[in-house]
Amino acid sequence: MAAKKNTMAIMAIGAIPLITTLGNSMLIPVLPAMKSSLKISQMQVSLTITVYSIAAAIFIPILGYLSDRFSRKIIIIPSLVLFSLGGIFSGIAAAFFSNPYIWIMIGRTIQGIGAAGTAPIAMALTGDLFKGGEQSRVLGIVEASNGLGKVLSPILGALFGLIVWYAVLFAFPILSILTVFLVWFFIREKGYRKAPPPFRKYALGLLSVFKLEGRWLFVMYLAGGTCLFTLFGILFYLSDILEEKHNLEGFIKGLVLAIPLLFMVTTAYITGGKIGKNLVRMKKIMLIGFSLMTISYCTLVLVEKLVPFLAVLALSSVGAGLSLPCINSMITGSVGKERRGFVTSLYGSVRFIGVAIGPPIFARLMDWSRAGMFLSIGALTILVFILILLLIKVKGLDGKENKNTRFRYKYI
Repeated sequence: MAAKKNTMAIMAIGAIPLITTLGNSMLIPVLPAMKSSLKISQMQVSLTITVYSIAAAIFIPILGYLSDRFSRKIIIIPSLVLFSLGGIFSGIAAAFFSNPYIWIMIGRTIQGIGAAGTAPIAMALTGDLFKGGEQSRVLGIVEASNGLGKVLSPILGALFGLIVWYAVLFAFPILSILTVFLVWFFIREKGYRKAPPPFRKYALGLLSVFKLEGRWLFVMYLAGGTCLFTLFGILFYLSDILEEKHNLEGFIKGLVLAIPLLFMVTTAYITGGKIGKNLVRMKKIMLIGFSLMTISYCTLVLVEKLVPFLAVLALSSVGAGLSLPCINSMITGSVGKERRGFVTSLYGSVRFIGVAIGPPIFARLMDWSRAGMFLSIGALTILVFILILLLIKVKGLDGKENKNTRFRYKYI
């Protein structure tokens, strides 16, 4: 019975990032239809992704702090409800308002605020409920679930788009209901809080964490943000060229968009189950991951035909799938339960910022130069590779615990 409850708890945790990932990725297949219907520019349509992510990035640290003071569950459930309400508001605006763009943006902002209290806090919740290698395995499942949402979303988005493009907006609350019930019934935080710490004491504790661990945390935040920035930027680019150059629309377009994401989610799931708490192995895997991403992006300069393009792009997806579970595990294990919510939520903010700036920056780069676009992101990934190589000099664990960190990384 206990094993069954454990399985259901993992399902509940895994469902949280899956749903909130759909909040951005499901729109990608319908962006060209939205642009045409609302008569807006490429930059304006990209902002429907950006505003969601910026709102999430701003509110994630706030809700992360509240989850540390009270509980994860008490933040996650209302956040899922708010996420649903934002989708309903945007859908009603698109369907019935004469000038809906600004109202859609408001609804997307509400959705982003809701998303802020979900996936990042699910990572902290995983750190609370699971330990050791099991924690890394569940974090791998969380990242794989996040990736699965990205795989399913272009397919689901394309299917809903066959009805009308804004049908996607009404799909969000429908898909959220099951997650709310799973979290409500199967997540148990027994004995989780004795008393919320005063803000001053909490803030001083966070400062001590970043003083001790700030260098490698900065690199990990940058690495995670880079993975999401390049991923959503490439999806935005791919969605555009599939219609403009290859005349692929609807369900077929959704399937093609899902191909590189499928490579990422499969790799993330396998990686999460293999890394355990071996920090040296994590660093090696991240270096391999960013090497593959750099090679892929630089090679894409020379590749324009669709099938070879997707094959080379899959290499970068494998690289992201190798890197993200390692980043998640290192960040989640860096602090104790009492401050984990804020630290993982700050990481979530960086990820959402990566998602937010991806489409508009890629829109500008597409107008500038195709070759320049791929070489620029290749330069970014090689920079992250160098930072990991030079600044994450992990010897291992010191085997001790203190009030600020659950484990400390040793540096040369």
